[in-house]
Amino acid sequence: MSTPRAVPVSLAEIARIAGVGRAAVSNWRRRHDSFPSRIGGTDVSPQFSLSEVEQWLRDNGKLQDVGGRELLWPRFEALGSRDDSGLAIAEAARRMRNPRARSGDKELSAQARDLVGEAARLGRSEGARETFEFLLQRWLDTHVRQLSTTPPSLASLMARIALDARIGDEPDGLTVFDPACGTGHLSAAAAQAHDGTGLALLACEQDAALAALASARLGFATEGRDVRTEIVTADALRDDPYAGLRADIALCNPPFNERDWGYEQLATDQRWTHGLPPRTEPELAWVQHLLAHLRPGGTAVVVLPPAVASRKAGRRIRGSLLRTGVLRAVVALPPGCAQPHSVSLQLWVLRAAGEGVAAAPAGQDALLVDATPFARPGAREPGPDWDALSSFVLRAVSELDDPDAELPEGAVRVSLLDLLDDEVDVTPGRYTSVGAEATGAELAASWGELSEALGELTQLAQVLSKLGLTEGEARATATVGDLVKAGALTLRSGQQPAETTGPSQGGAVPLLTVPDLLIDGVPSGSVPADAEHTVAEDGDVVVAGVVRAFRAWVHEGAPVALGPQLYALRVAPEKLDAHFLAGCLRAPANGRQAGTHASSSSRVDIRRLQVLQLPLEEQATYAETFRQLTSFERLLTELQGLGSGLVGDVSDRLAAGGLTG
Repeated sequence: MSTPRAVPVSLAEIARIAGVGRAAVSNWRRRHDSFPSRIGGTDVSPQFSLSEVEQWLRDNGKLQDVGGRELLWPRFEALGSRDDSGLAIAEAARRMRNPRARSGDKELSAQARDLVGEAARLGRSEGARETFEFLLQRWLDTHVRQLSTTPPSLASLMARIALDARIGDEPDGLTVFDPACGTGHLSAAAAQAHDGTGLALLACEQDAALAALASARLGFATEGRDVRTEIVTADALRDDPYAGLRADIALCNPPFNERDWGYEQLATDQRWTHGLPPRTEPELAWVQHLLAHLRPGGTAVVVLPPAVASRKAGRRIRGSLLRTGVLRAVVALPPGCAQPHSVSLQLWVLRAAGEGVAAAPAGQDALLVDATPFARPGAREPGPDWDALSSFVLRAVSELDDPDAELPEGAVRVSLLDLLDDEVDVTPGRYTSVGAEATGAELAASWGELSEALGELTQLAQVLSKLGLTEGEARATATVGDLVKAGALTLRSGQQPAETTGPSQGGAVPLLTVPDLLIDGVPSGSVPADAEHTVAEDGDVVVAGVVRAFRAWVHEGAPVALGPQLYALRVAPEKLDAHFLAGCLRAPANGRQAGTHASSSSRVDIRRLQVLQLPLEEQATYAETFRQLTSFERLLTELQGLGSGLVGDVSDRLAAGGLTG
């Protein structure tokens, strides 16, 4: 039986403490009679005493290079209550940052107070911020079904959209408002995105434990900076603690589908300038709450479930938001961006009208962005490819106020005349997926293009299928690092430029980044011609040094600046053929050998990539074959696009009854 003070741990927790896999712990349990006995749980999921496990690990030399955080967390979890453990972590964080602070743990049990002291001492020795983030993440993981948080990548995207979309700058600094802050992800992201002075982070949270943790998070996020933070524990809709506040930007991930949001008590509230939200539309109450706290020209970005864009009950309010020019953009996100992960959530971008900010003129349009194609179905890592998704969304939203700017595919401007119909549906996919029906001549041209590409592909397939590929002993290779030392090539790393401009700025050098490669391979920005940057010239080999976008090619055409994780290799022509080099480098086995593959964002060590050691005359033969293989790959990609387009166009015609015989 477990004693009252025994802290139970599972096999998985023991594995984390010891820094090994769970199978190793099971093996220890079978092989060592001295392994602690089970104190609870079941035969399938046994539990053991933390103190006994720790002592056994120390006695048997199994506790190596593992910090005290892993030993500390099970004791927080053993406190039982979600609120008690959350408040204890927040208090520990406060003590880590200020050891002389007066005790604020009156509501904590004696066991929790002892634990707070130990956590604070551990944080001061192993890193206060790291210790807090570790405990907070474990707490969030443990209570994931009870909490809805904003993932850091989504929070960062929302903050960047809001900062870019606001009109004007406040001379006294920037005020950021979040009326449902949770554990403070959005406010922390705003602090990270805005590096200016005079920043004020004002937030509200109804849950006392979440508010305390948010305060602790912002304490670390703003440490050493001129930032004012204030988090109030209150129900923001029923008892607004910031009445009269006018913020520059507002960020919010409000609770979804809460029918008990105060409909009866707030029926005559002055915040409902676009109409009283129906009882079934609490999200539209949060939208108007945000607008009521924005200065003219201020911008809000809010996470909403997709049904808010089309539900009949909210039609009148959506229409008012559009007519007044307040609802500026709607972005449909792929599933997996935030809880609930199975739903394609939306970001609404709102801008407050008022004095000095014109209302929407006749013919004003709204920007609708469909980012759902950035989902990664079947991927091991949850969520979308955030680099590519963020680049696409920011690129589209950057053209919010330029009606003549060209938008990326998947983003459209829709006029109010089209939006203000009987449904007032602002779901992006309803408009971005609608295109002009292909004419008979266009279909005939597409079939002709497909046939021509198939012919080229067949010819290349016949050539490549006759290659004599040996299965004998592999030939000698050299690494890129060896070739650099031998003077056969030079290696230059891309970098994050200090200043960037739009893609069409005259006199600037196009800037290629990894997110550009993941979208369409076209540079989305540029850098001033006189700025310091790494440039790939015609004939240079460019390598993308990250697992998710690993590739190598010979650059052709005008110079292009390279962003982070891109590399330019310039060959000595008397020693290396550029196309031979690119072909060797982009072999998938090369990327696997030189990459860590801890995740899709892992880097590839360019200097470890292997290149065949061949005389220059033999390299030419390999180079030509590599060119043919590259052409084969390009044709396959083109054919996939042509084929998919034809299937869609012909299916639409058939479904409309267009078959003549």
